[in-house]
Amino acid sequence: MFGPEQHRQSTTYETQGGPISSEPRINDRIRVPEVRLVGPEGEQVGIVPIGKALELAAENDLDLVEVAPMARPPVCKLMDYGKFKYESAQKAREARRNQALTVIKEMKLRPKIDSHDYETKKGHVERFLKAGDKVKITIMFRGREQSRPELGFRLLQRLAEDITELGFVESSPKQDGRNMVMVVAPHRSPGKTVRVGRPEPTEPTELTE
Repeated sequence: MFGPEQHRQSTTYETQGGPISSEPRINDRIRVPEVRLVGPEGEQVGIVPIGKALELAAENDLDLVEVAPMARPPVCKLMDYGKFKYESAQKAREARRNQALTVIKEMKLRPKIDSHDYETKKGHVERFLKAGDKVKITIMFRGREQSRPELGFRLLQRLAEDITELGFVESSPKQDGRNMVMVVAPHRSPGKTVRVGRPEPTEPTELTE
């Protein structure tokens, strides 16, 4: 809750040309004859005089917060504004934390990889996905292997199908110089399926031994 002293201070800033705040107007700072009032649980109270709205806020130990100032009349809601600001800040911090934790790992394979090495590499990819990380999978072509891009595509397609329970293809296979690259990401919700498109066409590369 905001006390009278805080309301007087806010009003003084407005009348004396203080800094403009991006926060909504609350309580005594709302200077309109009537508002469309919304209750603390989202229930529609209706259009009431501003005095009545402030009275209801005081009776319920809540704040009157202007949530839609451009409406006619403005829409105000009864809420604990201090608690609302705290919870909003917590959610914003959590969102930034989750975003910062997104990591892209890289796994490199050869187009003619043997079965044992493939299972080992696949196990690493699965472990990364389980940890919530994206994985950039790179097929490295050497020499005349560059003339057989379908080998890399089939390998990536096989891997995508093998990890379908844990992740999905976020970026389809595409040629990147002498490499072919695909990005897989962990599922955010169950029930997604993996679909692998054909590699994107690229300029021919020079063959080397």
